Amino acid sequence: MNRPPFRRIALTLALAPLALGLAACSKGGDGGEAASAEPIAKVAPPEGKNWAEVVATTPEGGYLMGNPEAPIKLLEFGALSCSHCAEFSEKGAAELRDNFVASGRVSYELRLFMLNALDMPAVLLVTCGAPETVPGLAEQFWAWQPNMFQNLQAAGDAKVQAISAQKPPASFVSLAQASGMDQFITSRGIAADKATACLTDTKRATELARQTQEGGAKYEITGTPTFFINGTRSEHNAWPELKAELERRGAR
Repeated sequence: MNRPPFRRIALTLALAPLALGLAACSKGGDGGEAASAEPIAKVAPPEGKNWAEVVATTPEGGYLMGNPEAPIKLLEFGALSCSHCAEFSEKGAAELRDNFVASGRVSYELRLFMLNALDMPAVLLVTCGAPETVPGLAEQFWAWQPNMFQNLQAAGDAKVQAISAQKPPASFVSLAQASGMDQFITSRGIAADKATACLTDTKRATELARQTQEGGAKYEITGTPTFFINGTRSEHNAWPELKAELERRGAR
């Protein structure tokens, strides 16, 4: 599957068909069984904290949850418009966070990826607050995602085409309003004027586009979600198989 053209995404991104976000999601295949490592002991968190509450940004633009020195490092490239990312979040996010990350044995880094025009305003809004809120807001956005598609369908083709004729950042604001993303984020504590400021932050949008372009090329990302464990691409992107892979590496 070919990658979308990311080089000028922040300045020229038009409203692509909604199906693009779904088509660019990828379902992973089953891989072979690997030999199991010895179980890894849990790592105590900082006093008064839970590892799942420890979130830091990474130089690559990701959001790292958990023990930064965890022996098992899980990296996800995920798109907020991707239905398979939403499915993974629904089935695995709570267990990944509360059992694996909280143990200190596994860290989880989320790098938000641009698949189509929906992702830019979505990421601008989800990352509008404090960094430590981003993983939780991404999880909530994926749970809310069907509403986004329903809202856009209800808006009608004429509205969607009118938005596609706009230029950023006006198109980001209009798309957020038509999809209900603006209400999603303001209902979670981000003031309306701050949300608008984030949507119209062209410097931030350009940086997000650069991160997607460079990350997509470096890691050969052709669909989402795509996972890496300790720098090695996983053959899996469904939670049951990925969970088993983490356990085989000692997270048990």
